[in-house]
Amino acid sequence: MSALPHPPTVDPTDPVFVAHQGGKITVTPTQQLRDRDDLSLLYTPGVAKVSSAIAKDPSLATRYTSKANTVAVVTDGTAVLGLGNIGPLAALPVMEGKAVLFKHFAGVDAVPICLETGSVDELVDAIARMAAPYGGINLEDISAPRCFEIERRLQDRLDIPVFHDDQHGTAIVALAALINAARVVDRPLTDLRVVVSGAGAAGVAVTQILQDAGVSQIVVCDSRGIIEPGRSDLVEHKHRIAASTNPGGLRGSLRDALEGADVFVGVSGGHVPEEDVERMAPGAIIFALANPTPEVDHEVALRHAAVVATGRSDHPNQINNVLAFPGIFRGALDSGAEQITETMKVAAAQAIAGLVHEPTPTEVIPSVFDERVAPAVAQAIRDLA
Repeated sequence: MSALPHPPTVDPTDPVFVAHQGGKITVTPTQQLRDRDDLSLLYTPGVAKVSSAIAKDPSLATRYTSKANTVAVVTDGTAVLGLGNIGPLAALPVMEGKAVLFKHFAGVDAVPICLETGSVDELVDAIARMAAPYGGINLEDISAPRCFEIERRLQDRLDIPVFHDDQHGTAIVALAALINAARVVDRPLTDLRVVVSGAGAAGVAVTQILQDAGVSQIVVCDSRGIIEPGRSDLVEHKHRIAASTNPGGLRGSLRDALEGADVFVGVSGGHVPEEDVERMAPGAIIFALANPTPEVDHEVALRHAAVVATGRSDHPNQINNVLAFPGIFRGALDSGAEQITETMKVAAAQAIAGLVHEPTPTEVIPSVFDERVAPAVAQAIRDLA
């Protein structure tokens, strides 16, 4: 486990530590326990009747247990926020926070599951073995590229939705924002030439969902430049990217990719110099989503782009996963969907985008506190499930 560069000092008067004291979630019963009669109904001997019925017909669990409204938020702590590999225990405050968001925005009960890391085989087996009580699995903060295989294998093994939010939540909200940004600049979404900087979890998912939405001109860059078939250093998932993107056969650096590009989507961190941003086409769209420091300085982006979005809450157009995952799971749980399909993800993005009736340069995405968002996304999922 990697060490933090500057270990934090705990100040018990700091509002952040005050807010986290004692944890952020608790368990609240849905039934009252007032006397011996209640005890006999909620526990023994009455509970045996329900357990026996579920043993004969497992589908009854969705009616007579909390399964139908409960999601496991699962991490091994290997890629937590911008902190990196800090381990499962240090990841727990983040998973608790995720549970708060699930409950607040969609009424979904979420349980943090923080596992000791291991091989892909070990993690898939551990998650699959503990999945029975849950209606869905939200994978969180698991390092790339192993996160891709873990998600895929769990989807094949389980009959409940498995969703890696670091990938698909970011991608759904980015597509929603891009749909409306294209309206602002009066360009068809499918005509835009897009550069994605970053080929980790979010970069792969952003590329996939843009392709599913009809965007064909996509160039993906990693720290070594444009991903293309001629490179000899590509790992498996980058080979797939090279085979399905970069139709113009570009080679070189991110600077080369940005020449004449209409859209920049940054999901990698790092820094893009202003002279590289200047190479983009007029009326460009810049989504610099690294947090807290965007890949393109905000003032630089405003000088060269018609629409700018970031991952920060103190700038307009915040690309925040909370616009997606609560409604995604609300809809999946309500409909009994066994998977969250690529079509559902695009539909969720369209539902989010549709809530901004007249997009402007400073409003291409709804506020995270817009109460219409989760119900709209949930309905989009239910319609397709």
